[in-house]
Amino acid sequence: MSVDAAARREELVALYKEVSKCTRCPLHETRTKAVFGAGNADADLMFVGEAPGAEEDRQGLPFVGRAGQLLNELLVEIGLSREDVFICNVLKSRPPDNRDPQPAEIAACEPYLWDQVRLIQPRVVCTLGNFATKLLTGNPTGITRVRGVPQTHELGGRTVYLLPLFHPAAALRTPAVKEQLRGDFATIPALLQQALPEPMPSAEEISRELEEEGDSTPPPPSDQLGFFGDPS
Repeated sequence: MSVDAAARREELVALYKEVSKCTRCPLHETRTKAVFGAGNADADLMFVGEAPGAEEDRQGLPFVGRAGQLLNELLVEIGLSREDVFICNVLKSRPPDNRDPQPAEIAACEPYLWDQVRLIQPRVVCTLGNFATKLLTGNPTGITRVRGVPQTHELGGRTVYLLPLFHPAAALRTPAVKEQLRGDFATIPALLQQALPEPMPSAEEISRELEEEGDSTPPPPSDQLGFFGDPS
């Protein structure tokens, strides 16, 4: 293991300990265990779901219920296993009765997720379902409109491919969704083989380039729409 990899692993362990004791939002009062995430700390492929369910809360591990079993099956179909990838959720604590995450809870957990991306250094991040997709893309467009189409984003200071996918729980409820999810999964191996996208320019870099070209018009402000405006 290289010095850099060893340092990242050490920092990831420290982050795990911090999350296990986190009290940033009221969910720590009702959880059994915090669910940090699990898998390969040097994975090229990372999955981000919504929040732990009852079984995840009991075991302290992500995607260990029926949705997790489907995720395992889909990984095997593309020649991978859980040991090859890293799996986590937007929220690290279970919301009572599996209700939707609230904005304040997402904001409290968000820095942990960015740190996980920064430390694991994936090439491809797959978002599972609406909440993860809207948060990581910074766009309120619903999952049904964007699923299966790779995007380029900077996450945790790292430029990666982001692939929005239906949540396995939705696939369990609807056979047609399951087949769409299976088809989208089949595109992952080729995406992993692609060269990493070039780092995205910052607003300051764009402004500097415009000034050098003699255009003083400032770049448009980033989209400030909320993540949850589109239920589709």
